[in-house]
Amino acid sequence: MAELADAGDLKSPGVTPREGSIPSTPMYRNMILSDGTIKELLLRGELVIEPYEESHIQASSVDLTLGKEILLYKADWIDVRSENIPTEKVTISQEGFLIEPKAFVLATTNEYIKLPDNITAFVEGRSSLGRLGLFIENAGWVDAGFEGQITLELYNANSCPIRLYAGMRICQIVLAKLDRRAENPYRGKYQKQVGVTPSRIFLDFGR
Repeated sequence: MAELADAGDLKSPGVTPREGSIPSTPMYRNMILSDGTIKELLLRGELVIEPYEESHIQASSVDLTLGKEILLYKADWIDVRSENIPTEKVTISQEGFLIEPKAFVLATTNEYIKLPDNITAFVEGRSSLGRLGLFIENAGWVDAGFEGQITLELYNANSCPIRLYAGMRICQIVLAKLDRRAENPYRGKYQKQVGVTPSRIFLDFGR
């Protein structure tokens, strides 16, 4: 678990830090959570991932799977202040969903996660999919305190279509402990989201 290094670990030989002083360049140990720590947090209920598959826990990350919903924007152009941007939701069939070249869609994880107020997460695309030209999650920061399914941004950078299947491993989250519990944990406009969720940026304009 992440701990602020003791001042005595940071001092130069023969130099004693002033009492109560904070090093100008803090150093942290074990910021990224290991597989063992992730399992302990899940067992204690401090971290929630549902459904949970132990086989999806890697050395320093957790694989998440693709949910059944895809969302496509159907607008000729987008006004970020608009609350009513035309969209279409598609359910992924057993035959999968084909993402056309240079197409952008929103998807969702099957897993519902709940982060405590002292743990943040990074969403990363799987290397095996990246090597096919699929870019996953270009806004991949999950704040401490977030709860919900994770909406994913998918972009096919390849010159040919890519077929995806519900339930396949689509991305991974890397978990890190904050140096201390967040004073203002996430309680924002995507809290407790379920299913693929379009942008709510219009709420930034005070509506």
